[in-house]
Amino acid sequence: MDYVSTRGQSAPRSFADILPSGPAGDGGLTMPQAWPLVGADEIAGFAGKPYTEIAFAILSRFADGSFSVEDLRADIAAAYCGFDEPAIAPLVALGRDRYLLELFHGPTLAFKDIAMQVLARLFARALAKRGGRATILAATSGDTGSAAIAAFGGLPNVELFVLHPLGRVSEVQRRQMTTADFANVHNIALEGSFDDAQSLVKALFGDAQFARDANLTAVNSINFARIAAQIVYYFSAAAQLGAPPIFVVPTGNFGDIFAGEAAMRMGLPISKLVIATNANDIMARALNDGVYESGAAHRTLSPSMDIQVASNFERALFEATGRDARWTAQAMTAFAKTRRLELPQPVLKDLRARYSAFACDDDETLATIARVYRENNRLIDPHTAVAMAAAGKIESAGAPVVILSTAHPAKFPDAVRRATGVVAQLPARLRDIHSRPERYETLPADAARVRKFIEES
Repeated sequence: MDYVSTRGQSAPRSFADILPSGPAGDGGLTMPQAWPLVGADEIAGFAGKPYTEIAFAILSRFADGSFSVEDLRADIAAAYCGFDEPAIAPLVALGRDRYLLELFHGPTLAFKDIAMQVLARLFARALAKRGGRATILAATSGDTGSAAIAAFGGLPNVELFVLHPLGRVSEVQRRQMTTADFANVHNIALEGSFDDAQSLVKALFGDAQFARDANLTAVNSINFARIAAQIVYYFSAAAQLGAPPIFVVPTGNFGDIFAGEAAMRMGLPISKLVIATNANDIMARALNDGVYESGAAHRTLSPSMDIQVASNFERALFEATGRDARWTAQAMTAFAKTRRLELPQPVLKDLRARYSAFACDDDETLATIARVYRENNRLIDPHTAVAMAAAGKIESAGAPVVILSTAHPAKFPDAVRRATGVVAQLPARLRDIHSRPERYETLPADAARVRKFIEES
């Protein structure tokens, strides 16, 4: 399996080559040269299999030729052995044709663990084979940072720098990052929004000399290995239901929902992918109005979605144009300058064939948390609530509706308590997190300052 760039100017590379890398050399995002197919009989057979077996069946298609069967199986088993739930991503019925796909049973209580735990092990294996050191640079809107720290903290030959927007993540999210006691972990609280952090990371990767000297790499969702690992739970959930579901996905950087599109392109029958956004509704406006245009990032009760530039949307555009790398490169270059892209009608038509989109404000988020608790005696976090609200606005025509529950409610105790009056309890292993000492540096959103910090750390 070879991997190409959405912008068409980088030579094909192997899975092992793209693991320890950020964007492609031309600034685009890596994609498989062709989507591997999974047949209907194999999908049906997933219904009774452990999650690790399904993960191996999917990931082996992407990693073919880069790792041995034994190594891949070992890394998948090790990645999931510490999850609180043996099913890894259990499907929970809420009522007739309504399900929650719980993705928060990993070490940091968020869906990012499902991919990051696998990625770290494969990354370490690939790095050991080629030798040398790596500097991982990750911008986070809340959950990617802690998941990366839990996965890469303490690994040899790796330095991890995590940038979170100062004051724009929940206290639990922040403390999961800043109380980690690993010598190779460096936390930066950036004075700005997540979009500022993401732009800064792109600028540092664009500094070719610095990127080479530091051996920069990325582990957020621009790394295709993350997408590949997230594809697995779409197959797992759909196989259990035995009918093409509608997946409703809380959406920020577009990686999680693009994994659903990838599953469709691999042969998984899915009725629709529903983009659920908060007040940062760039994706809802893009799908509904045909204009992809960023504005100022709004602070909301669902901070992991407080994003105005959805990086992985480039992958969906690449596919929607029939893999027209030239158009994608021109469009993304223009958008970087103007922050506005009018979608051509054929592209918009292709996107709408797979996706629909709805936005939800904080009042609706709180009302949804309260309603689910009242009707189902279940606490949900604000991101899941945004998706639940979107699920109430769709026409399902009898198709099963699966809402991706992306974080544990205890990660956002203030919002949950405000909606329900109930304090969501952290697992015992995290109950002392508020008394642990924190360690982080506050820096302005300035690439030169962050670069100097990395060079001197």
